Amino acid sequence: MIPARTRFAPSPTGHLHLGGARTALYAYLLARKTGGQFILRIEDTDMKRTAPGAEQEIIDGLRWLGLNYDEGPDIGGKFGPYRQTERREIYAHHARLLVDSGHAYPCFCTTERLDKVRQDQMKRKENPHYDGTCRILSHDEAAKRIAAGESYTIRFKMPHDGATVAHDHLRGDIVTENKQLNDQVILKTDGLPTYHLAAMVDDHEMQITHVVRGSEWLGTFPLHVNIVRAFGWEEPTWVHLSVFLKPSGKGKLSKRDSADAIKDDHSFYIKDLDGLGFIPEGVINWMALMGWGVAEDDVMTTDQMVDRFSVDSLTPSPAAINFQRLDHFNATHIRLLTTEDLAARLKPYFTRQALEVDNDTLLKIIPLIRERLTTLDDCLAFGSFFFMEDVNPAAEDLIAKGLDAKQSAEIAKKSYEILSGLSGIDHATAEPPMRAYVEESGLNANQVFGILRVATTGQKVSPPLFESMEVIGREKCLQRIKNAVAILEKM
Repeated sequence: MIPARTRFAPSPTGHLHLGGARTALYAYLLARKTGGQFILRIEDTDMKRTAPGAEQEIIDGLRWLGLNYDEGPDIGGKFGPYRQTERREIYAHHARLLVDSGHAYPCFCTTERLDKVRQDQMKRKENPHYDGTCRILSHDEAAKRIAAGESYTIRFKMPHDGATVAHDHLRGDIVTENKQLNDQVILKTDGLPTYHLAAMVDDHEMQITHVVRGSEWLGTFPLHVNIVRAFGWEEPTWVHLSVFLKPSGKGKLSKRDSADAIKDDHSFYIKDLDGLGFIPEGVINWMALMGWGVAEDDVMTTDQMVDRFSVDSLTPSPAAINFQRLDHFNATHIRLLTTEDLAARLKPYFTRQALEVDNDTLLKIIPLIRERLTTLDDCLAFGSFFFMEDVNPAAEDLIAKGLDAKQSAEIAKKSYEILSGLSGIDHATAEPPMRAYVEESGLNANQVFGILRVATTGQKVSPPLFESMEVIGREKCLQRIKNAVAILEKM
């Protein structure tokens, strides 16, 4: 197996989203599977759209997901620099090579002229395209205008006859009639390249063997292969991934979908998923199966993915976002964490709520709450009361179904009497006498244990009652039951 050199090459124009993260994941898996290298390259030539902090968010997101790259802007490498704005001279040199070989030409058309041409074409119901005015300029005339200081771009000269056949690894040959193709700008007036030149040059210079990228680049795929061929370079293996669809399965994702997702405690952005309590193991597993032809219920670690991965098993079929599957995988991977690892991940959620967390208690509650967690922040609903000095149950929650406040108070008093007479309050000691009381009283367990649960935990839903009481401790439980009696007696 030949070692693959792959790259993730995002533009720092916004948040790292699922589409980009999945591209990075597949590129990472291919590199690791073949014993190759995975590279991060920042494509920041669109200065107007570059967002402050976006590059660092990309780096942080990849590291959170565990997709550690071998070369990149922050760690260097022998093929750097890894930011395109730092490679300006490299692109200018290659643009000149294309002009000298007749595969590109200077274009002096102003924005105003291009706008007018476009408008006229649209009036004639033509697809907007460059009309080729500067394509026919002689080399000498173009040189004179450049020497005179006239502003210009450089356009790639697309073939007009025949067809371009571009091979995608997942889709096979894609044939495009050349008469449909346009002479695109590859070097802007400010000397910075467009994606079309920069990415092709960088992939060659950095010896990328497999270009794994989104399907949005299929439209300019013929241009890209023509640029590579104009230089006489060996083409990489092109892999255009499947598109993500709305959770409904109808249409591509939009900003509206993102807003709807966050209302339901989900998101399309990696940073948000981290903040919402999802863990990287669950997110990675979920992402991997959207576009990879393996069973959608397969639970895998990243190492297991590497062992099983093949670029041949990727599928071009659109994949609908299914957040229920994300919840499933996240909960599953939470249960696979060791007690110590899960405790370490949960502790910040408690401390951010100003709760004093001792590690011994935290380790004790992990077996009680683990099965109830879908996301890490669920620990607050099921575990906060363990670290509180007092709880403040709602009075109405202390009243058992079918009973009134007075009857519920009597049950709380009797529970206090039974439990205070015990030497300890571990579940093996406390549960038998309380169940005996239920049988003797003619009450049902839900009534008695429901009052006891709310009194000791402050909530109607909690981990197993007697195991929870054991962790809370005898004195604290008794005080909480006494407080519950006082609440009920005031009603």
